[in-house]
Amino acid sequence: MDSAEYLSGQVLIALPAIGDPRFERAVVLVCAHDADHAMGLVLNRKIPGLALGAVLEKLSIACPEARREEAVLLGGPVQPERGFVLHTPEYQSRDGATMEAGPGFACTPTREALEAISRNDGSPRRARLALGYAGWGAGQLEGEIRRNIWLTCPADEALVFGVREEDLWAAALGRLGVDPSFLTAESGEA
Repeated sequence: MDSAEYLSGQVLIALPAIGDPRFERAVVLVCAHDADHAMGLVLNRKIPGLALGAVLEKLSIACPEARREEAVLLGGPVQPERGFVLHTPEYQSRDGATMEAGPGFACTPTREALEAISRNDGSPRRARLALGYAGWGAGQLEGEIRRNIWLTCPADEALVFGVREEDLWAAALGRLGVDPSFLTAESGEA
């Protein structure tokens, strides 16, 4: 696969035929993709009963009052105990742990990123905490796309940070001109 064909910075939109309840109506930002693997964060799955303020409090990090009730995302089924801060790229961790997650996005899996959120000084401008991630082995994601399990579209800040989780699947499909009411889990051949 040519590097231009990799999907970092794209959004995956689950189709009804996915057949995996963990990803039903999921919207996933692909943070890394190459010949050996793919890694992404599910953007529209809140962890019930868990808010950013509680996570930061448990880590003895102050939380700005305006962000205390912000949902924590279930980023995927792999390593759900591991945290990832998805954020705008002006923030970069001092220890070099920040990775580019496509144009306009970065991901930092360290406490330092949570401390940056707590400072509320505009760096990063926008951020979300996700626990866990979605992962694929070599060629697995490409195979799922060929089997019509996922649609893809470019990610942008308005979609990733500006749409409520419960509205994100329909909004992402709308970017492609797809009306969700016309989708079915049935497949066929032309």
